Amino acid sequence: MPQASLQTGTRATVTRSFTTGDIRHFHSLAGSIAADGDDRVPEPLIGALFSYLLGVELPGFGTNYLKQEMQFAAPARVGQALTATVEITRLRPDKHLADLATTCTDAAGTVICHGRALVLVKDVGA
Repeated sequence: MPQASLQTGTRATVTRSFTTGDIRHFHSLAGSIAADGDDRVPEPLIGALFSYLLGVELPGFGTNYLKQEMQFAAPARVGQALTATVEITRLRPDKHLADLATTCTDAAGTVICHGRALVLVKDVGA
């Protein structure tokens, strides 16, 4: 999405399911050991969905991630379809800032995570 079209209420979403292999790979990269039988998706992987959206979709390339706040309401399970959404709630062109609401839900609509993000965007617009 071109940054020039940014406006309050603009949204982007991505849906992804994490596999057992994804979780093993995450733990390997993090230098930790996954607990046997734990079928929960690690919270940083859910945060990565927001990071993807902010850097690739909305606002997109060139975005500087300044702040992220996440509150987890329910666990995400391996194999479960998760939909992450970011929505612009405020634009501050004078400071090149965009505030966004962030939400992750499962296929049943259960909120897994919600929060806010603050990003620096080169061309916020008016």
